[in-house]
Amino acid sequence: MATQQRTIDFLLEQATVAGTVTAKPMFGEYGVYVDGKMIGSVCDDQLFVKPTVSGRAHAEPVSDAQPYPG
Repeated sequence: MATQQRTIDFLLEQATVAGTVTAKPMFGEYGVYVDGKMIGSVCDDQLFVKPTVSGRAHAEPVSDAQPYPG
């Protein structure tokens, strides 16, 4: 199942205060960028954010998951 455009539109709308947030098609899904720097991806309508130490400190509790099986 591919990510729907309405999911990307919703994500971009919600993230307007984070800076210049964009989503670009990548490998059949989308890469998510803030001010030109890749911060995650959207796969099957689910947002995956790159795990960083500082990011985890602001987003606890978090759970790790793979975008695709395997």
